Amino acid sequence: MAISDAQKLDYLFKKIGYGLTKTDTNANKKAPNESIASPLLLRGDRVWKNSGSIPSVMPGSSSGVVTVYPTSAPVECTADGTATANRTWKTGSTDWIPTEIGATYGVKVYIHTSGDASNAASGGDQVFGVGSGNNDEWFFDYQSGVLHFIGDNLPNGIDFTGKSVYISGARYTGSFGVGGGAANNFNQVFTGNTTITTLILSTVLGVEQGGTGVSSLTKDGVLFGANTTTMGFATGANGNILQIAANGTPTFGVNILDGGDF
Repeated sequence: MAISDAQKLDYLFKKIGYGLTKTDTNANKKAPNESIASPLLLRGDRVWKNSGSIPSVMPGSSSGVVTVYPTSAPVECTADGTATANRTWKTGSTDWIPTEIGATYGVKVYIHTSGDASNAASGGDQVFGVGSGNNDEWFFDYQSGVLHFIGDNLPNGIDFTGKSVYISGARYTGSFGVGGGAANNFNQVFTGNTTITTLILSTVLGVEQGGTGVSSLTKDGVLFGANTTTMGFATGANGNILQIAANGTPTFGVNILDGGDF
């Protein structure tokens, strides 16, 4: 029997919308109740470079690369005028941290009097992603920061006159992209039998400390190691030739044909 369109849609909704793996039918397990992360690939320029610094539990206040909007100070959304009235609401900010990082990052949604964010949680109506049983579910796009009432109906029993949607959650506000690490940050210590297949020195090290830098060392010298336990550069001057001493250390000197020392 062919896979039903309903099952396909449920898969896409959970995969794309929530970054989660579909493990059951929608009837048995709603999207917000799935728990196995299945994130989508991102463009290199949109990679959260400091994502490893995001704690698995949402902090109580902004810290490091995480900006928190607590229930006491949620973001007041603006209605999308291009959509049906009150259907879609925009936070005006992107890169909200999704539940694939941790369950506590799931946004909380309130409907309350416009211009009164501090009382939205205590005095407003909280609405839930799974709805109230009246086909009034909502979906929040964590990447774009847009909330859409995706069910057939708007939240049951709520009058939107003079009210706004408020979002409480957290955003990633660290750096983006891949590579381009800070200069003079090669502090990795290798112990034991470590094999380095590729070592790229893309910055001029030691400049701030008065060092010669990688560019000068590689131009005028040679990298050497004694039994791989220590490494260093032996440097020479223009016109020198290189000789390997008995102990294996590179030595630069003047060519003997020019009256030099070897």
